[in-house]
Amino acid sequence: MPHHSPWRSRDFRALFMATAFSQLASNIGYIAVPLIAVTALDASAGEIGLLASLSTAAFLLIGLPAGAWVDRMRHWRVLIAADLARAGLLASVPVAWSLDVLTLGQLYAVVLLNGCATVFFDVGAQSCLPRLVDREALVPANAAVVSLQAAGNVAGRGAGGGVVQLFTAPVAVIGVGVLYLASALRLAARRDRDTRAAPGVGTAAAPDRVPKVPAARLGTQIREGVRHVWGNAELRALALTATLTNLGSQIVNTLLPILFTRELGLSAGVLGLYWAVGGVGILLGARCARRIARRLGHGRTLGIAGLWMAPAALLLPFIDRGSWLWLAGAGWLLYTFKIGVDNVLGVSLRQRLTPDPLLGRMNATFRFMLTGAIAVGSAVAGLIGEFAGLRVALWTGAGCLALAFLPVFLSPVRRRQELPGQEAPAPAADHAPKGRTDPRAPTAG
Repeated sequence: MPHHSPWRSRDFRALFMATAFSQLASNIGYIAVPLIAVTALDASAGEIGLLASLSTAAFLLIGLPAGAWVDRMRHWRVLIAADLARAGLLASVPVAWSLDVLTLGQLYAVVLLNGCATVFFDVGAQSCLPRLVDREALVPANAAVVSLQAAGNVAGRGAGGGVVQLFTAPVAVIGVGVLYLASALRLAARRDRDTRAAPGVGTAAAPDRVPKVPAARLGTQIREGVRHVWGNAELRALALTATLTNLGSQIVNTLLPILFTRELGLSAGVLGLYWAVGGVGILLGARCARRIARRLGHGRTLGIAGLWMAPAALLLPFIDRGSWLWLAGAGWLLYTFKIGVDNVLGVSLRQRLTPDPLLGRMNATFRFMLTGAIAVGSAVAGLIGEFAGLRVALWTGAGCLALAFLPVFLSPVRRRQELPGQEAPAPAADHAPKGRTDPRAPTAG
């Protein structure tokens, strides 16, 4: 096996397997929870929008401080605690349903708290990954993780729709809790690797070891992370493009359960298959990303892919029964192919542009924007769907998707041929980049 393969690291393999369980759980829950609200609690478009918004509101509420907290904590333990919390929260839903006491208020609380746990899991996972593998293996590692996430979209949402259709949504949620528990157990089997290390980490020789961050006020640490992202033209462009992508896709996806089950009279299984098509697109994009980047250049691929593929999003508002469903599905497949490419190359680039002590705060800043956009998109979808209709909401989201590529296309990213050098970027004495553009010169992820 080549030296630059991430699979040489036992800790990466453990993280990969745990992420597989977690992704499968999240994607089944993505279908099951809103369908509980629609079918069992007769929720309206506005209530579904609020439910979807609360599921990601935690990234707006605690996303930025979570990055600073993660930089101070042992990442492995953060991941285990997050999985256990999510398993317990989701288990409360089928219990309440079986006792006939389930309410929308409980669903709102569950998705909000589940989102808080997800903040820590996502930030912790992306922050520890660069420390689990050699820097030469970073792009293959990210490609593997993005491919896994895409496969989770396919298997989780496809299986989720089928399970809901066969056994009802509350039963599907039981499986979600079991999968989160399986993720925690897989991580716990490697907890012996969770030790701290002196500065100078970032290679497979020091797996998942958290660099000591000098004591500082929480607000100061948060500002360092935000300044690092917004002070670098490439990171800023990646963040804006990914934010617009998430905003548009969430406006479209939030109302699809209502569109499919009420307006079009289609089953939960068909909805799951439609969402699974997006997972196929991300998977194909992730698998092709490195090959395309070798031919066109790393940055040029990020810049040009949107110009070629973004117009496909304009097919989404035509979704209907029959041939229009297939046409809209083809547009979704092509657009999510672009998302898969962006996730592999964009995440690798931002990790290479960030010093190790800032990885948690950089990832938290991105997550704050990217998942915050999902929360905003959910609320916007609910409002537009409630007062202007489902089709107007679909056109709004599709227009946002079609224009999302512009920040990267107009930025220095498009001129980058390769990733930054293999050496770790040298952090400043206070670990805070001074708002510069790196001289070596997502959904998104």
